[in-house]
Amino acid sequence: MFQHIKDLQFDARVSRPDPRFARILLDQFGGGNGELKAAMQYFVQAFGCRRAYPDKYDLLMDVATEEFSHLEIVGATITMLLEGVNGELKNAAEGNLVAQLGNGSAKKNDVVGMAMSNPRFLIESGGGPMVTDSNGEPWTGAFVNANGDLTVDLRSNIGAESRAKIVYERLLQFTDDPHVQDTLRFLMTREIAHFQQFAAALTTIEPNFPPGIMQGDLRFTHTYYNMSPGEDARGPWNKGKGPWAAGEQWEYVEDPVAQVEETQGQAEKTVEGHQRDPKATKKAEKALASQRSTEVSSATPTGERGWSTYGAPVE
Repeated sequence: MFQHIKDLQFDARVSRPDPRFARILLDQFGGGNGELKAAMQYFVQAFGCRRAYPDKYDLLMDVATEEFSHLEIVGATITMLLEGVNGELKNAAEGNLVAQLGNGSAKKNDVVGMAMSNPRFLIESGGGPMVTDSNGEPWTGAFVNANGDLTVDLRSNIGAESRAKIVYERLLQFTDDPHVQDTLRFLMTREIAHFQQFAAALTTIEPNFPPGIMQGDLRFTHTYYNMSPGEDARGPWNKGKGPWAAGEQWEYVEDPVAQVEETQGQAEKTVEGHQRDPKATKKAEKALASQRSTEVSSATPTGERGWSTYGAPVE
């Protein structure tokens, strides 16, 4: 159940209209890294983990709801940046706007002149935000990543918050309005907070690597192929112990072409740099599959059921 509170989470303000920046800010309203995408992504992800991971359901719904409030902040800011557009459109009934556009008298600093950088503000929205990005591409559900595996979804969310944070950083370079900058900094900072929340939630799910249940072929999980020879870089991504699996060392293949030929297209490749027994891996997969199945099945009620408990704790 949602209840709209008319006060914004952050007091969005603008110093003056700026339709040109309003167009750029549309990226965070209806763009692929924007607030609507984040809200819908976390909202959709939450449904699948409500009973198996009620704590993560609570986290996802809380953040999704906050993202809707951020969408409102962005929409309110865009609307204030466009103030004056709607009034000029009303004047068009007497031909004033048509005359301005026709004879080029709409000066660069006029609200109408600035709004011409995105004519859809004049033709379609009438001074409000549109569910598009800054280029007018409409929002789509294809932006939403929800895979039904919580470790995968949380990693997607960490990436989403990272991208949104960078977008706000860049947006700050395109406005000198101190009030708008304050709003953008607040929204940028909340991306940092959400990044930390999702990262912390991921650490509470053990094991969480690799994503899913299957462990992968031990011959290839820690193999690094030098696919671009010349001044080759070495680091913890291809040298020494791997970042997750204890005791496993990276195997560096200097010449992948020769390696493929020598192993008959990997068919004869042996396990290198690993301490795990393949049989133990299969056993671990079965144990993890049973663990995940139990987490979901034990939380799934039988018989007639309802979604809400209206005050009673979720069983």
